[in-house]
Amino acid sequence: MGSGQWADNLREWFSAFSFLLTAHCPLLSFLSYTPLSILTEPMQASAQEQLKEEPTDQETIARAFNFADLSSYPFKQRLLIRIADIGFYTIIKLIGSTIRYEVEGWENWEAATLNNRQPIYTFWHNRVFASIYFWQKRGIVVMTSQSFDGEYIARFIQRFGAGAARGSSTRGGTTALAEMGRLLRLGYPASFTIDGPKGPRYVAKMGAVLLAKKTGQPILPFTITPRHYWEAKKSWDRAQAPFPFTRALVDIAPPIFVPADAGEKELAAKRDELQTVLDELDRRGLEWFHQ
Repeated sequence: MGSGQWADNLREWFSAFSFLLTAHCPLLSFLSYTPLSILTEPMQASAQEQLKEEPTDQETIARAFNFADLSSYPFKQRLLIRIADIGFYTIIKLIGSTIRYEVEGWENWEAATLNNRQPIYTFWHNRVFASIYFWQKRGIVVMTSQSFDGEYIARFIQRFGAGAARGSSTRGGTTALAEMGRLLRLGYPASFTIDGPKGPRYVAKMGAVLLAKKTGQPILPFTITPRHYWEAKKSWDRAQAPFPFTRALVDIAPPIFVPADAGEKELAAKRDELQTVLDELDRRGLEWFHQ
């Protein structure tokens, strides 16, 4: 999941739902008056420096699921990271807890997780809000950047029981994709917003297909369609934030497997298959939406 666009969408979501936060925690209203975009310097926390050497399995797991050290940030940045983390977590938790989810295709999730397989969850970038809440507490690893925005995003998804694969920005360091592959082998599923981080909207990219080839784990396409939602019309993905108490359809497709020896043509065919499946999920979601 691209943290830069997440940050843009989350700022818009925060503006729309800040009244919910201030009703429960007045301190969080401070965010409404502080522009986060000015604080996007590369993260220099110790988690980044640890990536310069090959970590152990336990260190890899701990880095994904534990908060990174913020000691190298100035006081104001540390404060804003913590406030943004709690603020966005509160918004999603408050609204998510009121959504009435209807699930289709749960047998496909069961097929994807058979024999201790770990799915590579794949969905559109604009469905992040509802997806974080629905798939919480499953140890799913998502990709974030080493930046101010990436750090507060990593923290609030960690509060929902997810992990953050930051990788390394240093030459020759572990990439976030490689780290996701390592965590998959250790028993932690992965997740891609497959048209992210910057689009084009509703066009699947190759990340999940390549990771499936490398690890032998299945791709699990799904979509979540809320009945009523607010849309960030100025963002490239037109991100959706469900209204409180709305209904939402969770539609899960059959898993897609990619052979370990797949060549370029087969990889492209698998990407096209993923695109077709996600388009069909969208079509069914629209039918449900207009019922």
